[in-house]
Amino acid sequence: MANIREIAKRAGVSVTTVSRVLNEHPYVKEEKRERVLQAMKELKYTRNIQAVHLAKGYSNMLGIVLPNIEHSYFSALVTGIAEKAQACGMHFALFQTGYDPLKEKEALMSLKERRVDGLIFCSNALSDGHILKWQESGPIIFCHPAPHDQCSTVSIAHDQAFKEGLHHLAACGHQRIAIVLARTEGANSESRLQAYQDMMQSLGQTIDDEWVIEGKLSLLDGKQLFAEWKEMKNRPTALFITNDEVSAGFLLEAQRHDIKVGESPAILSFQNNQLSEALGISSIHIPLKQLGQEAFDLFDRALKGEKSEKRMLPFRLIERTTTVLKNNR
Repeated sequence: MANIREIAKRAGVSVTTVSRVLNEHPYVKEEKRERVLQAMKELKYTRNIQAVHLAKGYSNMLGIVLPNIEHSYFSALVTGIAEKAQACGMHFALFQTGYDPLKEKEALMSLKERRVDGLIFCSNALSDGHILKWQESGPIIFCHPAPHDQCSTVSIAHDQAFKEGLHHLAACGHQRIAIVLARTEGANSESRLQAYQDMMQSLGQTIDDEWVIEGKLSLLDGKQLFAEWKEMKNRPTALFITNDEVSAGFLLEAQRHDIKVGESPAILSFQNNQLSEALGISSIHIPLKQLGQEAFDLFDRALKGEKSEKRMLPFRLIERTTTVLKNNR
């Protein structure tokens, strides 16, 4: 590939003039600018945009850190981020980690090495405090509540949403309630667990070890969950499942066994994607696409040197056929 010295020689100008043309400097005579552009065309010169950005101190690249792009929760988040990024002419790179701390550190190294200008963590295995130690290299945005004043976050109030869901199940007459999580670690999961423990205590209900279930992410996991539920000695009458795919798998498997889901077992889901709407699954709606858009906006504001912010988006419980209120029985 031709370099700027060869371009300068072909155009009959100085290297400085070529550099000014490449960087769109206003103080270049039009005749010289045209000669440089013609020489670039003849030599088939292509600018190294990455080198230009690094020279200017930015990469024009955003890093999005998430455990799994196939999961509808995270794909919806990424859709919101991507739409805003593309509208701003910003490129993005995905770091799919599978909750592996080493892979999350690779994303943080990309920030330190200026291969990305900032990171949005959709979910993380590393502690927030550890991640924030890297923030001097660029802005870091969390898609969950974080108590640290020096970082920007956007989320829903997961503890309040979980409490509302549990109260709904209690209003449907359920006391033996199981919760189904993707994992028990992490800020969102910890707040959900605490809400669950508080609610069960208020009901005077001892929590059976079998009622706290983790590692469920897919439709197939939902089918397996149904099999596990059938084998439980102290079978819960309701399941609060934090994943629409898992809820759908449970419901479909129950129907295959001619078990009607609604009164017992009842299921309440979390997210409210197209599956829950199509199958009539009660679910707590999270505006995931908007959450992604807000995360990008916080990143963009941080790049401009604006102060960190904490944003909370609304949620709402949508009752369908998989939960039945007492007064409707």
